[in-house]
Amino acid sequence: MNLIVDAGNTFVKVAVFQEDKMLSHESFKKEVFQKKIEKILKKFPEIDQMITSSVTKLREETKTFLSKLSINVLKLTHETNVPFQNKYTTPKTLGVDRIALIVAAVIQYPKQNVLVIDAGTCITYDFKTHNEVYLGGGISPGIQLRYKTLNLLTANLPLLKPKMPENYIGDSTENAIHSGVTVGVITEIDGIIERYKAQFQHLTVILTGGDTNFLAKRLKNTIFANSKFLLQGLNNVLEYNRYND
Repeated sequence: MNLIVDAGNTFVKVAVFQEDKMLSHESFKKEVFQKKIEKILKKFPEIDQMITSSVTKLREETKTFLSKLSINVLKLTHETNVPFQNKYTTPKTLGVDRIALIVAAVIQYPKQNVLVIDAGTCITYDFKTHNEVYLGGGISPGIQLRYKTLNLLTANLPLLKPKMPENYIGDSTENAIHSGVTVGVITEIDGIIERYKAQFQHLTVILTGGDTNFLAKRLKNTIFANSKFLLQGLNNVLEYNRYND
């Protein structure tokens, strides 16, 4: 049984898997990390291995806690064994979340051209070929980041919560911001999908991340929406390394 830990800047997402079946998942703040992990391990005593993925450096007390656990702990890095050929020219700078997403694409959609779009703080685009070769992708500001940037880097624009305007022609400053951000993001994503489709036949597109539900029904292209794709990918990494040391 596997324990999956995805540590972000503020929150930690965890999930428990029995092979490829997710048994539970939750999210909590980093400050209660040790207490939550101890509780999960007590609830699921069959857990025998864990994978950690972090976009930031883990606290020293967290590292110490993990090092004392009686289960195998795999820290995902650019050197971790993965089932694809990495053509990224700067592999050391490739985010571990993006690595996990491509592993999920390889395991769950083998021998297919797959574009994974992760719509979170940033919107990342990651592409692997039907030959299981990772070519790279793109990074752009996410929805929340665009709203915050407009507010922080201008004198008079307000900070708004995401909202889809009734008309793409904004008839007020607030509606213009909503249009610029939401319609802009949707247009960007659809446009990038079209570019990939023009170059790669039989393209499968996966949409994941925190803004999955907001975007999925508004994109014109056919996609597979899966907000848990990253957690599944981390579990796929762990399972792959269990049998391919």
